Amino acid sequence: MSEAVDEANARMTPLAKLMGMTIAALEPDLVVVEMRVREDLCTLPTGLHGGAFMALADNTGAIATVANLPPGANGTTTIESKTNFLGPAPVGTLLTATATPLHRGRRTQVWQTRIEANGRLLAVTTQTQLVL
Repeated sequence: MSEAVDEANARMTPLAKLMGMTIAALEPDLVVVEMRVREDLCTLPTGLHGGAFMALADNTGAIATVANLPPGANGTTTIESKTNFLGPAPVGTLLTATATPLHRGRRTQVWQTRIEANGRLLAVTTQTQLVL
């Protein structure tokens, strides 16, 4: 891993750490975060909870925004998010969340995050981040 990835992993939010998220790639046009599905993140029967899918996508898009903040910006916050759920993620599944930009402006950024496992698309999130 690069020094930038190591530094970003060290600065992960408490929720991201609690959920077991790890940044695998960090570039201006691409952020990849991995997370293994654990039983305590699931609904019944043992599939990843929709809120956990959304938290993974939200953190991935926020990391991407931080990596693209314009000079003088102080951070970011999510102002809109929409997720389409396309398939389940059973306990033990390694998820890969990949965020790519749709818009990177001075006041807002829009990211699309695809959550996949074993080459299969499980969820797609589009979120708008406010630049603070």
